[in-house]
Amino acid sequence: EVQLVESGGGLVQAGGSLRLSCAASGFTFDGYAIGWFRQAPGKEREGVSCISSSDGSTYYADSVKGRFTISSYNAKNAVYLQMNSLKPEDTAVYYCAARPSTGLLFRLWVFWREYAYWGQGTQVTVSS
Repeated sequence: EVQLVESGGGLVQAGGSLRLSCAASGFTFDGYAIGWFRQAPGKEREGVSCISSSDGSTYYADSVKGRFTISSYNAKNAVYLQMNSLKPEDTAVYYCAARPSTGLLFRLWVFWREYAYWGQGTQVTVSS
């Protein structure tokens, strides 16, 4: 059974940091891309970042570039999202998701409907 489990969310003050983890089981990362998405109340789900297990390429939403860093530890089937300089507008439920990798990942990573497997989400709340 494929499972993705997020952890590391919580409440933090603006300017603070959190590190989210995504642990996968039931499949190996080879040939997959792992994305982080977030959804705030009343808003659309949006892509935050993505990493390809094939070549380690990483992608970020403009809103988080320079503040968030995605990394993976393939041997442990784990992906991490280091979030620094957090802002109140980063408040959302954060999800990790997996999709088959593709040469067009640079363009397609943001489309959440393309991801086959999803975690249950972890809440991130940034207070001002």
